[in-house]
Amino acid sequence: MTEEIRVRFAPSPTGYLHIGGARTAIYNWLFARQHGGKLILRIEDTDAERSTEEMIKGILDGLEWLGIDWDEGPYYQSQFIAEHQEAARQLLASGHAYKCFCSKEELEAKRELARTRKEDYRYDGTCRKLSPEEIAEREAAGQPYVIRMKVPEGDGAVTFTDAVYGEISKRYRDIEDFVIVRANGQPLYLLSNVVDDARDRISHVIRGQDGLGNTPKQILLYNALGKKLPVFAHMSLTLDPKRAKISKRTHGELVAVHFYREHGFLPWALVNFLVLLGWSNPDSKEIFTYEELLEAFSFDGMNRANSIFNVNKNDPKFITDPKAINMNAHYIRTMPLEELEPYVRAELEKAGLWRDEFAGERREWFLRTVDLIRARYHLLTDFATLGRPYFSDEVEIEIEAKARKKNLDKFPGLREWLPELADRLEKLAEFTPERVEAEMRAFAAEVEVKPGVIINGVRTLITGQLAGPGLFEIVETLGRDLVTARLRRPF
Repeated sequence: MTEEIRVRFAPSPTGYLHIGGARTAIYNWLFARQHGGKLILRIEDTDAERSTEEMIKGILDGLEWLGIDWDEGPYYQSQFIAEHQEAARQLLASGHAYKCFCSKEELEAKRELARTRKEDYRYDGTCRKLSPEEIAEREAAGQPYVIRMKVPEGDGAVTFTDAVYGEISKRYRDIEDFVIVRANGQPLYLLSNVVDDARDRISHVIRGQDGLGNTPKQILLYNALGKKLPVFAHMSLTLDPKRAKISKRTHGELVAVHFYREHGFLPWALVNFLVLLGWSNPDSKEIFTYEELLEAFSFDGMNRANSIFNVNKNDPKFITDPKAINMNAHYIRTMPLEELEPYVRAELEKAGLWRDEFAGERREWFLRTVDLIRARYHLLTDFATLGRPYFSDEVEIEIEAKARKKNLDKFPGLREWLPELADRLEKLAEFTPERVEAEMRAFAAEVEVKPGVIINGVRTLITGQLAGPGLFEIVETLGRDLVTARLRRPF
């Protein structure tokens, strides 16, 4: 590509950054980085009643957490309203737009007539036929008006090639003379968006498929304003299992980026997952480093079929799509410990479990323990919940109901055996996994039970859990004092 690649992410700050918006930002970001281009961040804040500083901050924080950096901006659309209005005046002066004085009541009556006839309603161009004298007379009378785009008449069509959906054509007769400025002088999105993209020299418009219907109208505006057309690339939509579009209104915080941050997702794991909601590569690879994704990403891999995001409000195990959970688990288990370390620390700090010694004299122990327990974890929050027995010096820890029933309650003799075992472990000359295992097996033989009864009982009493790493690795990690103290507690 010889021209400079310039793309934009233009969220409306009427809510938090949700996964659909994040995916749009990611695709634009990848395309810009892949081609050495620029990503422009533009906040479309012209809806003054619904746009708030808090929402803007939430969007910026969400992008930064995901690692999506931008090259220009953030620009604010509200700062350029004068340009949008000037463009409307230019369109009026060139004859590409006209003033429409039809009242809401008149338009509603025409819509109702179309409904009774079971016809699709399109504005019939009543005011398009007004003479200059009639227009002047109505203006002099203070009659309010909107500004409508004058769509060409005849058998022609707007035809363009979308980078994802291919050639698309929309006949002029199927496009009504659409409003570009409200009666209060406020330019509409269709016009403002075109003016902003032209000013920012946007070369590629990468957005959701729900914007495809507006593209022919915007192309008419580009042409009428004498501006160069960008390349359009529309992404498939993301739907829930009931085939409803993912939205903040319907699905609440379950589709908010901050929800994933708060519930223990790694930023890149979420980026990787969102990229695959609507894009795939020929060899079906799913796990990507940043460098691999930059090399692989292309419009050719973007799917025309809508993707499904498994939002499940009622599943206590999987707070969101299981595929997202499993991808996050993969990164927790495989990423370098030094990269995982600050994320685990943040979770422990929130839970009141962090100790400065974990970053000092016990850092080696801390990293070794994280490495030991992460194999079964899906979320960063697991380090503060399932990991509590490892990072807390508390003797009394919660015991899972299933673990208690299976490993403790079935064998009443454990109430006597485990404190006795603690006495013997306390006297071991070497508290190593090998010596502890030998002592436990010898003790099981003495009390005439299978070794598993003792081993599983010890696991449950010292961790409170049914499963986890190998018991003798756990014992070595927790240390003699904590193991023996927990084995002596009543249950």
